[in-house]
Amino acid sequence: MGKLNIANQVFNVWRKTKFAERKQLMMAASAVLIENKEKYGRVMTLEMGKPLSQSIAEVEKSALCCRYYAENAEEFLAPQTYKTDYSFSEVHYEPLGIVYAIMPWNFPLWQVFRCACPAIMAGNTVVLKHAQNVPQSALVMQEVFDKAGFPVGVFTNLFIEHDQSDKVIEYPGVMGVSLTGSERAGSYVASLAGKNIKRSVLELGGSDPFIILADADIETAAKIGCDSRMRNSGQSCISAKRFIVVKEVADAFIEKYVANVKNIKVGDPLSEETFMGPLARKDLVDTIEKQVNDTVAAGAKILIGGKRMPGKGCYYEPTVITDIPKNSPAYKKELFGPVASIFVVNDEKEAIELANDTSFGLGASLWSKDKEKALELSKDIQSGSVYINTFVKSDPRIPFGGIKRSGYGRELSDMGIREFVNIKTVCIA
Repeated sequence: MGKLNIANQVFNVWRKTKFAERKQLMMAASAVLIENKEKYGRVMTLEMGKPLSQSIAEVEKSALCCRYYAENAEEFLAPQTYKTDYSFSEVHYEPLGIVYAIMPWNFPLWQVFRCACPAIMAGNTVVLKHAQNVPQSALVMQEVFDKAGFPVGVFTNLFIEHDQSDKVIEYPGVMGVSLTGSERAGSYVASLAGKNIKRSVLELGGSDPFIILADADIETAAKIGCDSRMRNSGQSCISAKRFIVVKEVADAFIEKYVANVKNIKVGDPLSEETFMGPLARKDLVDTIEKQVNDTVAAGAKILIGGKRMPGKGCYYEPTVITDIPKNSPAYKKELFGPVASIFVVNDEKEAIELANDTSFGLGASLWSKDKEKALELSKDIQSGSVYINTFVKSDPRIPFGGIKRSGYGRELSDMGIREFVNIKTVCIA
């Protein structure tokens, strides 16, 4: 617990620093990322298979997150005045202590920065337990904060096992836990945090619907939908997974979508020509292979792909399946790989019902040329976000999070930085 003790001791100093000092250091972190984007991108690519171009873009996005909170944290946490019978009524936003970040492998830098940047700018310290298959990315995180000049203990990487993680949550100085991961992990961590009466934010799985109405731009929807599903080899909680198409345009959409899938360049993730690399681990290929096989056995039809790719590496073919029955994995589960599930429905009402027929509620994409109608329909979609005529993506400037079994709490924007602060009411008679 030596590193936790240091993080706890440093918090008592860090919490009193001025926003100007925090801003200078966080801007320096952004500069370190940009200066080393090719180097850090290559680390991610070699560890989990993301194409190098996408890895470099992730480093750039992480740098943007640093700059965003450096420039806006003071405004987001400024005292707010309330009209009351008191002579003075304000709400102050004050740091809590150590925030424990339990992070996944699929976006090894971005997932951590979107948690760490707001927490640190709010005056908290952060300790990280990264996924076990991306240790070099965890070291990159530590290097960025060290090179930027942050005091030792403001950000701390921990190489620990799962049983040791419980002790971190129980540590008195840890005041909040943020987890991005599976339902199982989220349920366990949230229960332990609750037992110890500590705040938690969970960003879990998703089975995001991508709804195509009769008046949608079919060609654009097919192109962007393919990109959303197959980018990062489909290993994203917010990628489009269930394509729900109104019957009158289904044939046209499916034809264009499959054509886009055929053109995907799969190969060496270090090659500039590659759009889709391998999956991150062999067990992930095993899982997606079984889910597809079980879905086909239940009555689904493969339109393209559907097999593990021969040769070395954890490659699975970009796949499209349709005629998916209710009792199959593709209907009920999150498919974390390059597999698009297409459902054909009779009308808009049926499309919304199917979109909501899931235990998840992270994001949704809705396609229609009638923006007013789309906005009205978005009110009936059970998800943390709805993106109209584009794909779901995270952005530092807007809140990110889900409902149902996709988790709770919000990351990013002004809402994200207020998740791990004490909202203190101060009144004077």
